[in-house]
Amino acid sequence: MFALLTLASLALQSVADTSPFRALALPTPNRVRSASGAPGPDYWQQEASYAIQATLDTAAQTLRGSERIHYVNHSPDSLAFVWMQVEQNLFAANSITYTLNQPPLIFAGGVSFDFTGKGFIGGGVMEKFEALGKPLTRTPYGTMMRVELPAPLAPGAAIDFDIVWHFPIPPYGGGRMGHIGTRLYELGQWYPRLVVYDDVNGWNPLPYIGAGEFYLEYGDYDVTLTVPAGFVVAGTGTVQNAEVVYTPEQRARLERALTADTGIAIITRAEATAHGAQRTPGTKVWHFAAKNVRDFAWCASPDYRWDASGYRGILINTLSRPGARPWDEANRMARYTIKYFSETWYPYPWPQATTCEGLVEGMEYPMITFVPALPRREDQFWDLMHEFGHEWFPMMVGSDERRYPWMDEGFNSFVDYGAAEGYFQGTAYGDTVRRELLSAAQVSTVPGKEQPMIDKPVEQRDLAWAAYQKPPLMLTLLRDAVLDSATFNRAFREYIRRWAFKHPQPADFFRTMANVSGKDLDWFWREWVFTTARLDQAVDSVKAVGTDSTFVFLSNRAQMVMPVTVQLAYADGTKETRALPIEMWNLGPRFTARFLTRKPVVAVTVDPARRYPDMDRNNNSWGR
Repeated sequence: MFALLTLASLALQSVADTSPFRALALPTPNRVRSASGAPGPDYWQQEASYAIQATLDTAAQTLRGSERIHYVNHSPDSLAFVWMQVEQNLFAANSITYTLNQPPLIFAGGVSFDFTGKGFIGGGVMEKFEALGKPLTRTPYGTMMRVELPAPLAPGAAIDFDIVWHFPIPPYGGGRMGHIGTRLYELGQWYPRLVVYDDVNGWNPLPYIGAGEFYLEYGDYDVTLTVPAGFVVAGTGTVQNAEVVYTPEQRARLERALTADTGIAIITRAEATAHGAQRTPGTKVWHFAAKNVRDFAWCASPDYRWDASGYRGILINTLSRPGARPWDEANRMARYTIKYFSETWYPYPWPQATTCEGLVEGMEYPMITFVPALPRREDQFWDLMHEFGHEWFPMMVGSDERRYPWMDEGFNSFVDYGAAEGYFQGTAYGDTVRRELLSAAQVSTVPGKEQPMIDKPVEQRDLAWAAYQKPPLMLTLLRDAVLDSATFNRAFREYIRRWAFKHPQPADFFRTMANVSGKDLDWFWREWVFTTARLDQAVDSVKAVGTDSTFVFLSNRAQMVMPVTVQLAYADGTKETRALPIEMWNLGPRFTARFLTRKPVVAVTVDPARRYPDMDRNNNSWGR
């Protein structure tokens, strides 16, 4: 197994290390995880598949369910016990979140993402937990539960768990689920799930507090949901009983939508409004199935307006309450997002993609996202697009969000900026949106307060910076200043391809980017991921030598090193930009650049485009 301590200690090592180009002390490669960053020939991961039956009781605001989990041990180890996630215990009176009074995550613009249930007291009730018809001994630890197996589960063996449970649905829960009266429900983290067992840490029973999201095994899902008869349900996977739950007219509209590049109304606003005045007695069963996914979520309401379009056989759905404004552009935004991500990075692998409007500020699950209606068009696109971007990170590339949110939120945010630039191309917003990362750096890179990105999310005081803003700034500069677009894109696409439906670790990403790009990037990862190093490039002086040369004396006055872009301004009014590679700092923090030119140099500026988070721009220029 890889030692987590090795990665965590890198920040301490780099503080005492005077050379920025010292190699990272990454975990030793082996046959599970190779030196190239690719999965090795002996790579393995566990498999957890779920058959779930659940009933929504809107009168009691309770969800009751039973499930069978088929768990396959692909590891080389015999397992005497398993760990389960029982995340509804987040809302128990004695939960860690309530005990600690967990603060909300504050985003730019003051948007608050509350990790608690806003005072709601509930928690899950485990009525039965059996294997082979016999109860198993279980010990709960907050949102985690250890279960003793009747006999050790040998490598290659499988076991089925039979579980019965129920819980009261919070009006607002952990920012990821809740209901509005008896007319709208968004359900995530709603059923007991297996904890990941991997080759790095063994079991990963890190508690669900809120700030750290998910780390989950892949498997197949067969889910039946019993809801009031008038409800429309959307969820992970595809509906298996369409002839029962949809009208003939809705099925015909869905068939047309699958080949349409603009939204087709499956349920019109007028129809949704009319449904709101009806009360349909009885219940209806919705049957969903999904293959090779790591989770299942769903939304339900009798009031949904529903638009759909298609992209390469993928049905793209947007559901909202009829009064949601603005939402008319939502399907266009959704289709653009799935198309952009598919054609730029990796093809979307599932048959449908759905977003549901409601009370959750923004949350992602396989094939389905929860997104609110927002008044500003740019904000609506960003939220909708960002949540769909999570279909790539972490729904496909299944990283450990409980430890490394920068590999999930950060990677997603990086590619989000490209999508936003494309959708709003030619507008002030589209042309400048990525520069907001530099503004965030000015606010968040405060000495003594900023923390390394490698710190766990529950330890971050400024998670918005460490998980959502610093990583895309890091990757933008890696692409634009250290590598080039073609090289970066080739390496990043290969990382996605290699680790799709697998569990990458930071070392796998670092090694893939270095091996595919052909560049030593240890110095880059050390500064950006494991430390809070800051950048201060300076022009110390300029000297003309003879009639054909100008010497520019440059220095690196802080801990971070980056390549240097120099702009020379000449006496005749012309300007010229030269690029100096990272190797300029091989021998220390000072470098003399010799530029061959017969024209008198009257001014020199480093980073003239202001794309770096340089902490002191007063020393970036010399001359007039």
